[in-house]
Amino acid sequence: MSRRMLEIYVDGDACPVKDEVYRVAGRYGLQVKVVANGWLRVPESPLIERVTVSGGLDRADDWIVEHVGPGDIAITADVPLASRCIKQGARVIAPTGRAFTEASIGNDLATRNLMTELRDTGQIRGGGRPFTKEDRSRFLQTLDAAVQAIRRTGR
Repeated sequence: MSRRMLEIYVDGDACPVKDEVYRVAGRYGLQVKVVANGWLRVPESPLIERVTVSGGLDRADDWIVEHVGPGDIAITADVPLASRCIKQGARVIAPTGRAFTEASIGNDLATRNLMTELRDTGQIRGGGRPFTKEDRSRFLQTLDAAVQAIRRTGR
């Protein structure tokens, strides 16, 4: 039985590393699905598919979870989505290059929930730190390493 090809699923709304995903996918000949609630511009390429999902904010996340599986990679900063993708057997990478794992996702969710509560109650203000060139570089390294690992092990 032949295994389907590794696919990369991008949570497309506000993702700052789409161009980097396209470059890595092109290098390895991998399919990319850019999933969003609204229309996004994507390069004309047989490897890149834009998936526009309507029906509510979480529908794009639901679509990714319904399609991602073992041996795939999801790109997202959304910690609850990352958790759902990990449960499907996928590798998950944040745009900063940080890999979400089975071992880390519980703490990641707890931290995310705590920060949301602190913002909601006004105890802290503002968002996260700005996205940097170092984040972009770390993302490229992590994505390349994940693709190579999946190609070696199948997961």
